[in-house]
Amino acid sequence: MTGSEFVLYARVHRGVAVLATTAAIALLSAFFGGTHIALPSIGSGGVTTGVPFRHELPLLSAVFLTAALDGAMSAHDEMGASAAHRFRLNYCIGLTLTACASSFITEALAVSAEAGVVFIRSLLIWFGLALLSVRLFGRQLGWIIPLASAFFLIWYPRNWWDWTSNSVTDRFSWAVAVLVLSLGVAATAATPWRRKTFLSGADGRSAPGPEA
Repeated sequence: MTGSEFVLYARVHRGVAVLATTAAIALLSAFFGGTHIALPSIGSGGVTTGVPFRHELPLLSAVFLTAALDGAMSAHDEMGASAAHRFRLNYCIGLTLTACASSFITEALAVSAEAGVVFIRSLLIWFGLALLSVRLFGRQLGWIIPLASAFFLIWYPRNWWDWTSNSVTDRFSWAVAVLVLSLGVAATAATPWRRKTFLSGADGRSAPGPEA
């Protein structure tokens, strides 16, 4: 694929808009991420606690990244050949890495490198959940599962499962990131055409042979 074709592909799949939005979110975290949002917490006895704004901002970046899967040719993309799927995968990986790099650099300069890594870890976890949500509920509803998880983290903050506040070396949080992102990528790869092909192959293998 030529450079002009790649630019056209990125334009149709909202590449510039996605990167601009994730960069704006990173800047928002840099300038206002330390602001504490007063929210009720079930886990702290129902009292109002302050949640740092930057803890939840990666959710927005993750949901906006799924916009790359939508667009005027989204249905055509899912029915494309293997080469088209590989290009789509490489495009999404490049878009995600670019968004992660800009977010990390901004957060590292504003706070610290550790804060930048935690921001990226949260982004990847919510991105995996957003991909699952897109597959389960549709391309416009990638926010459902991430938002549900955010409410859980807000209501029960600062526990061992809270990946937004765990240290950069927390193994559980990284294991969650790897698991959820893998599930999200697998869900994205499971297009209707591939599922139909897989089920047809499974039915063919399980069919009994002709009787003697």
